[in-house]
Amino acid sequence: MKVLHLMRHAKSAWDEPGLSDRQRGLNKRGRRAAPRMGAALACRESPRVVAVSPARRAQLTLAGLCDGWPELAELEHQTVEDLYTFDSDDLQHWLRRQPDSRSELFIIGHNPALTDLVNELAPAAGLVNLPTAGYVQLRLALDQWSELGPGIGTVAYSLYPRDLAEG
Repeated sequence: MKVLHLMRHAKSAWDEPGLSDRQRGLNKRGRRAAPRMGAALACRESPRVVAVSPARRAQLTLAGLCDGWPELAELEHQTVEDLYTFDSDDLQHWLRRQPDSRSELFIIGHNPALTDLVNELAPAAGLVNLPTAGYVQLRLALDQWSELGPGIGTVAYSLYPRDLAEG
């Protein structure tokens, strides 16, 4: 059994049209959602190393997550170029290459890759769209990451910013 933690970056800013896609930051809603999600996940999950896209909005999402989840901030996270993708096949290729000694992986990345990945691995989820700063935990019926394929997962838990009480 493997566990996959997936989080989409928080809401990005579009107020600087000259910025490249990789350089876009977070808007006010995104800056508010990331720490709130961190605090909520801290009540439920153990901190673990996060593999994060190099895109600035993903990096800022991780920073915000750590603000709300101080134990997460103590870990050394990994920026992974392969996670700057919008294609679930790219994510699956990266996942299949992960060491089997890691029973759980936590990724912060992008849509539509994350929504598509959830629906491919856990079709019963019927996820229409993983919202910004949304989190999904998948339980995968496999012993080796190289066995990753369609239909081997179930959604164990999901949390979206809209689920959190305003605070």
